[in-house]
Amino acid sequence: MPEQPLSVWRQLGYACGMLGWSIMINIIAVMLIYFYIPPSNSGMAQLIPQATVFGIFTLLSLIAASGRLLDAVTDPLIANWSDRFHHPRGRRIPFMKVAVLPSVFFGILVFLPLEFLESYRNVWWLTVIQAFFYLSVTIYIIPYNALLPELAPGSAAKVRLSTWLSLAFVLGIILSSQTPAIADLVQGFFKLTNRHVAFQLAIGSLYLLGGVFMAVPLFTIDEQRDCYGEPATVPFMAAFRHILAHRNFLVFIAADFSYFVSLTIISSGMLYFVKVLLFLNEGIGGAVMGVMVLFSLLFYPLVVRLSARVEKRKLMIWSLLSLGIALMGLFFLGKGPLPPRVQIFGFALIVAVPTAFLGILPYALIAEIAEQDGADTGQQKEAMFFAVRNFSTKLGQTIGIMAFTILTLLGKDPYDDLGIRLAAVFGGTLCILAGLIFTRFEEP
Repeated sequence: MPEQPLSVWRQLGYACGMLGWSIMINIIAVMLIYFYIPPSNSGMAQLIPQATVFGIFTLLSLIAASGRLLDAVTDPLIANWSDRFHHPRGRRIPFMKVAVLPSVFFGILVFLPLEFLESYRNVWWLTVIQAFFYLSVTIYIIPYNALLPELAPGSAAKVRLSTWLSLAFVLGIILSSQTPAIADLVQGFFKLTNRHVAFQLAIGSLYLLGGVFMAVPLFTIDEQRDCYGEPATVPFMAAFRHILAHRNFLVFIAADFSYFVSLTIISSGMLYFVKVLLFLNEGIGGAVMGVMVLFSLLFYPLVVRLSARVEKRKLMIWSLLSLGIALMGLFFLGKGPLPPRVQIFGFALIVAVPTAFLGILPYALIAEIAEQDGADTGQQKEAMFFAVRNFSTKLGQTIGIMAFTILTLLGKDPYDDLGIRLAAVFGGTLCILAGLIFTRFEEP
């Protein structure tokens, strides 16, 4: 066990890492499609051809999928390496240290296409650079998440630390969603005519900021002082088979996967909802995310109290079902009598409540699963559990991006918006499906 409980300041230091990589991955979720295949009223040229393969899959959707093929191999290998790693600084921090700079570097390169026009050269460039980015950030995320069960022994401690992590993650979403607003400021200050360049400068500054936050845990967490785990000795294949045979964990992963597909579809579509359905400036999207998160913070104390009295499973089911219904309501944006700003900010207030629960509880649940398995088997394989979850999350994000890009073929421009509206229905349906899957979960 740790020599002393993790202080609030060290908890905040640990959470800074989450804030950093949340900024990075959410910029991809929010900006990738909009940057490369923007709507016609964005003032930007399309950079990747909208050609399809088999009449369904767009090139951008296949690019997103290609990176996950690499993850299928690297994620569990990195996890098992971390679980079995011997180093004076511990099993996790050394991996995180080497991943920070490459994550920043390749993240910026994702948004530096070779040409500012529709080009197949951009297709190959994005395919390669995106793979390197996800590999780099994975080397950080898997060991980072694996620290959670050790830093917060006990269910209540896990919920408290997961609360800080949830806050950090949603702050990352807020900051990444400010990209259009920052681009507006940059474009006005430097008098830029190229909107793509303004986005690049905004994104580059956010990636640098994310890298700074990712470095904070390297100085605030001491594994020798704050953790109690010992390197695992179980071989890679045996550990991997054990994880995949864990029924309760697989139920969690199936629901989590469906939820992240849904979340990514909505995240990828947010700028389109604002720009195409409501005819508002893209920058309003950042304000919407800010209102949602600030309002959800009011419910964080309620989440902590209820999780100590009510099964987390029941809270998860309610949150997923209610969020799914709310997401389906996005289909009607721009059709009702209410002003556009009232519609989008009203949506933000409605989804803030289930978002508060879904931001905290999954991290606490998976940490409990990993800790219980370690107690049962005598082998601490936290990184393997989080690696499978990390791969499932990224696969869900990839499928979400693929689904959204495919739906854009049905209409992504003003008055030709069927694809954008169907994305809301599809995302909401998948969130409801996640809630139904979670009824099969058995709380540790």
